Amino acid sequence: MLKKIAESVFSFDIEWIPDPQSAEILHQSPKANGPSDEAKVSFEALWASARKADDPEDFQPYLKTILCRIVSISGILRDCPRGGEPVLKLVSLPTDPTNSEKSAEKVILTSFLKSVGRRKPQLVGYNSSQADVPIIIQRSIVNGLPGFGFSDRPGKPWEGVDYFDARNSDYNIDLADGLGQFRDRPSLHQAATLSGIPGKIDVSGDSVAQMWLDDQLPEILAYNEFDAFTTHLLWARMAHFSGLLSSSGYEREQDLVRELLESEIANGKDHLVRFVNDWDRLLSITGQ
Repeated sequence: MLKKIAESVFSFDIEWIPDPQSAEILHQSPKANGPSDEAKVSFEALWASARKADDPEDFQPYLKTILCRIVSISGILRDCPRGGEPVLKLVSLPTDPTNSEKSAEKVILTSFLKSVGRRKPQLVGYNSSQADVPIIIQRSIVNGLPGFGFSDRPGKPWEGVDYFDARNSDYNIDLADGLGQFRDRPSLHQAATLSGIPGKIDVSGDSVAQMWLDDQLPEILAYNEFDAFTTHLLWARMAHFSGLLSSSGYEREQDLVRELLESEIANGKDHLVRFVNDWDRLLSITGQ
């Protein structure tokens, strides 16, 4: 389970789609820079190459992450100086999903790498050691980016922050690893909702590709933010179980999340009302 809480924690989630340029390079698919019929052809080329002989023709298999394009990153940044009160902030990339330049994968990755490389928070995700962190690394290399401090590695695990070693580092935390392995590993939705925390609301990861083709990047980012709040609340619950948050500290963490939700809603993020409503519903069912 969890061993420590750093002064800075970033509970995050990433959304990605099949990369049209990968299909253009590997399968000679038509060039596609944005949502279009050509992009749909590219998606199908990548899925077709990954299907097994007995898979249905419309099956969308999981693609290697290097063949995918990151379209959004969202997370809850928790800063807590020693002896101080935690401060939570919602961070979402792209900062303007209606702006094609700000929504470019290279821009999203550059902003993420620079911020994480400078601040060096604990990265907290769900199945992140197998998916989210690898796609960050792979797609940064594909885009020709420097590490901006994210790629720094200590000589020994206890000598500093290391995002490449989920097994030994306290700075690459995969909540899924703490909950089970193989058949006993729950999904994020299962672990969250059974704990009284909102999980998937309407959208699932399988829907993101079609949403992107339908030019719904703002809606993808909204879904991404739901998962960021879910991940942080599950982290707090597991930190409480691990003895890193007292019962009063855990209650305060939940209050801080609710205050952040209310602040973001007041600033125009109306989609988060659904998260609050589902949280109240689940709390009433679980009696927590």
